[in-house]
Amino acid sequence: MPLKKSELYSSLWQSCDELRGGMDASQYKDYVLVLLFVKYVSDMEVKPGYKQTEVGLIPKEWNASPLKGKLGIAHGFPFASEYFADHGSYRLTTPGHFYEAGGFRDIGEKQKFYDGPVPVDYVLRPGDLIVAMTEQADGLLGSAAVIPNAQGYLHNQRLGRVKPLTAEIELSFMFYVFNSPSYRAKVRETAAGTKVKHTSPEKLLEISVPLPPAPEQRAISGALSDVDALLGALDQLIAKKCDLKQAAMQQLLTAKKRLPGFGAVWRTEQLGNAGKITMGQSPPGDSYSSNSSDMPLLNGAVDLTQDGIKVSQYTKAPTRVSKKDDLLFCIRATIGNLQIGDREYCLGRGVAGLTVDTAYDAKFIEYQLKSLFALMNNQSEGGVIKGLRKDDVGKFTISVPNQMAEQTAIAGVLTDMDAELAALEQRRAKTRALKQGMMQELLTGRTILV
Repeated sequence: MPLKKSELYSSLWQSCDELRGGMDASQYKDYVLVLLFVKYVSDMEVKPGYKQTEVGLIPKEWNASPLKGKLGIAHGFPFASEYFADHGSYRLTTPGHFYEAGGFRDIGEKQKFYDGPVPVDYVLRPGDLIVAMTEQADGLLGSAAVIPNAQGYLHNQRLGRVKPLTAEIELSFMFYVFNSPSYRAKVRETAAGTKVKHTSPEKLLEISVPLPPAPEQRAISGALSDVDALLGALDQLIAKKCDLKQAAMQQLLTAKKRLPGFGAVWRTEQLGNAGKITMGQSPPGDSYSSNSSDMPLLNGAVDLTQDGIKVSQYTKAPTRVSKKDDLLFCIRATIGNLQIGDREYCLGRGVAGLTVDTAYDAKFIEYQLKSLFALMNNQSEGGVIKGLRKDDVGKFTISVPNQMAEQTAIAGVLTDMDAELAALEQRRAKTRALKQGMMQELLTGRTILV
């Protein structure tokens, strides 16, 4: 059922109003971009004339048909690995350059280059549309991306290069069609392979899609492009804030930079002196349960993730138990994933807990511990799966202000930076949800741009 113009406008405006909160002058341009697509929405109207097709109800002016004959998708070239290099004029383009939800990913230092002979037809140009035809990561199959304004990207194998064959098709519109949930679901349904899914140009072009007239395709891609511009600006702002926070941690946690009003001497001591370290130990196998009334069990990075604590098992016979507010972190295979315990947990293998002594500011020690994770990872021992022993963890050194007030002040500055980052990430999540709603409305014709 088409969404009423008033309902959609009201919903989007409310979301935009929430996004506006807390912006400073430098961020205002982001908000202006939001207003641009709100303007699109303000001009929307739901038309009464729809028809039933193989892709569902679409406006009567639209067509529903396979893409064969309207698009061409060409295979890439199998560039020889003997010419792979760390530097060069040509860049190898791989499925790693795609985001799962679509879009081009700059892989930075992981970028590989090519210094061998290159067929001229396999050099991509800025603005070219490519599609991943192999699922080298979960959800990647069928993802589409546009080559950025950089020279020398190569049309590698397992990637399809998309070109329009008729004036009926706008390539910018097809970028959003390929990345829409409905199209990607069809790609997976028709894919071949068991462990690694793959598709082909023929299969991609057999999928039927709703196609509006070319002027409306341009209007739709323009509206969605404005949202992408906002998301890109938010990504850059978040990355900048992350860099600033990392620099602040390096300066403040080592006394290289002092906060106003503090000048007392710092001391260097081992992490183990800041509190009690509890190393995890797996409970007896017959004690495991799914009963939430038993004690929750943390088994490494499976349960102690970057995003929070996700309990999947419980135990009737807990071995090593952490306290509420302990600093919980992974010390095997994955080093890090620090979370604050919200209750008692049984610490399984691969997890450690630190009960911070009352002589220290717990939040300050938390940031010091986070700053150690890269070093811990480098010094962990083992073969395929690395890990740390209790003595290893306790012997890592940290710098500590002698004044508790300075510890608290430093923790406060870093906490404020974390709060700012969290607010920006929330804005980004809301904007992404907003974009998904717009795609659902616009790409199906439930809401028409006029």
